[in-house]
Amino acid sequence: MRWGDMDAYGHINNVQIVRMLEEARIGAFGPPRGAGLPGVEPQVSLFNDVPDGIMALVVDHKIRYVRTLEYRNVPAVVQVWIGAVKGASFDIHYLVQDPVTGEDCVRASSHLAFVDEATGRVQRLTPEQKERLAPYRH
Repeated sequence: MRWGDMDAYGHINNVQIVRMLEEARIGAFGPPRGAGLPGVEPQVSLFNDVPDGIMALVVDHKIRYVRTLEYRNVPAVVQVWIGAVKGASFDIHYLVQDPVTGEDCVRASSHLAFVDEATGRVQRLTPEQKERLAPYRH
């Protein structure tokens, strides 16, 4: 959490929550190919192992604010796991917790698909991609 993430009510603004989800997603599964310079490899290299010309795109977000996430000078705890895996898309689920109290603050999911940049068509998940996701499904 950053000081500037607070809103006028003293808790983390809902827009910043979406950014936290993005950071957790990239931390867990890697940045998209060609985004920045190489760094630490993620535990599950999913997004940076797609072929050239394929984009990993968020199709939808669902966010439930269970309680406010108050600003603290320590990182929030974000648990990340894979939900439904379909033929051409999959869900990433998140649980954001207060780092001091351990209370659940946000439950969310992102629905993602791989899209061919040239045609705009959704690509089916490969057996290898599904296999990489399998150990992280709940």
